[in-house]
Amino acid sequence: MKLSLPTLTLAALIVASPLAVAQNVAVVNGKPVPASRVEALAKQIAASGRPVDDEVRAQIKEEVILREIFMQEAQKRGIAATEDYKTQMELARQTIMIRALFADYQAKNPVTEAEMRAEYDKFKAANSGKEYRARHILVEKEDEAKAIVASIKGGAKFEDIAKKQSKDPGSGANGGDLDWAAAASYVTEFSEAMVKLDKGQMTEQPVKSQFGWHVIRVDDIREAQLPAFDEVKPQIEQQMTQQKMTQFQQSLREKAKVQ
Repeated sequence: MKLSLPTLTLAALIVASPLAVAQNVAVVNGKPVPASRVEALAKQIAASGRPVDDEVRAQIKEEVILREIFMQEAQKRGIAATEDYKTQMELARQTIMIRALFADYQAKNPVTEAEMRAEYDKFKAANSGKEYRARHILVEKEDEAKAIVASIKGGAKFEDIAKKQSKDPGSGANGGDLDWAAAASYVTEFSEAMVKLDKGQMTEQPVKSQFGWHVIRVDDIREAQLPAFDEVKPQIEQQMTQQKMTQFQQSLREKAKVQ
């Protein structure tokens, strides 16, 4: 059937329509490459926190064109018919489906404000109490530690001896300073000796632990300084979201019939 001139003109206008051109980023070997591919990659990059400016968008466009060129070549060579390709495609399909499943679960099971506050209250209960600003000097032998105690009682400065003799690389350079911490932060022998001391008091006898011999001094004592709920809310939400996801995954595994 032969098209009339008006029909041909109309067909040409449709092909050259600005809308049709705008829907494609390029035409590679006669095959249109949809602009939606550029937008999809741009969203991925933006989601990662990288701004998508004109330069980045131009790079994305080139990437999309290159992908189409490589895809066409792969199709010519029959790559899609190979077993390796089919296996990789199945793995990729599973990955995308599983990611979508987890995203759907998180969207439908968000961590509530009440749950986060309850978790914060548990944190406060577990970490309330006293904090100690302590110093220590760590040495290998008991006799060495006893000599240090005698030196300090004789007028030597605790901080100076710690800098010169302490085997603890973290605190030694700071004069033995361990900063503020709860008693539970330390090994049992250390904490039991430390909590018996008053502010400004030093152990009369060296304390033995798995690390060696300690000479301990408590510089100050205070009630635990805990962060406000709003300060730790993002961390609590992230942690509880992960906990919910882990429980969801475990429940699916337990319900599955695996032979």
